[in-house]
Amino acid sequence: MVENLAIVDLGSNSARMAITEIAPDGRFREIRRVKENTRLSEGMGREKMLQEDAIERTIVALKRFKKIYQEIPNIKVRAITTAAVRQARNRQEFLNRVQREVGIRLQVLSGKKEAYYDYLGVIRTLRLNHCLILDVGGASCELVLVQQRKARDLISIPVGAVNLSEQFRLNGYVRSADLFRAQVAMNERLTKIPWLRYATRVPIVLLGGANRTLARMTQSYHHRHRRNNSIHGYQLSSRVVFATYRELLNRNLAQRKRMAGLEPERADIIIGGMLPLITLLQRNSDGRVIFSESGVREGIITEYVRQRKRHHE
Repeated sequence: MVENLAIVDLGSNSARMAITEIAPDGRFREIRRVKENTRLSEGMGREKMLQEDAIERTIVALKRFKKIYQEIPNIKVRAITTAAVRQARNRQEFLNRVQREVGIRLQVLSGKKEAYYDYLGVIRTLRLNHCLILDVGGASCELVLVQQRKARDLISIPVGAVNLSEQFRLNGYVRSADLFRAQVAMNERLTKIPWLRYATRVPIVLLGGANRTLARMTQSYHHRHRRNNSIHGYQLSSRVVFATYRELLNRNLAQRKRMAGLEPERADIIIGGMLPLITLLQRNSDGRVIFSESGVREGIITEYVRQRKRHHE
């Protein structure tokens, strides 16, 4: 019997849902994907409190998702949430409210678990023995050092596209002093991760909204003829990444909103969102970045299928 698994992934910047059809032999394929820009971590500030407007937007999106998956037969729902809720002081009130108003039980993933699912998702689809995985979300970054296809070290740090942009005023036209402060702070964060020194000669595998945006921008700029929407396995050199960053820094917010490949609603957080990658690339002599469309959600499906198989054996 075919099973359907709906994964609701409530991120700090957007809420997504993927519905996957799982065949009895364990093979699976995605049948529906929906995304809503909810920006749950907006305005959390130093107090780390989820704001009422952001909560409202998120609940509306979750209700919309529920309408879709309720129509599908034999459905199981797995709902997860990441950094914004993980860091929020009012997280319990939020979780209770979602359960009460939408009827969804959200599991708050730890940073390490999120990084591990990223690793499972990447390793299933990209043929790489050694790499550094970087997932940049709205309120956190996950880093995984992969050696011989094993996750050797992993960490989650509480900086992402939304909170970096807010903290260092990287939203509009960026002043050099603000960018410098942001770079120094980012560098200090990375220097505190001792095992990163083993990751200087490996390609960086990129996940997360800010990184997907970078891929689309360079694709629309360099491959105007390219009609393929997938960025999975797409490669860039650090030179192209730096050039794209310079282009973004040369523009104010209104000008960035008109750039090809950049969703207008991401224009205010793209500079903050690219900062972790830029900082890593300045330390990395490999100079290659590879994009992965496969991450946390695919990692969760991979684990689910494995467990199901064990259960049936």
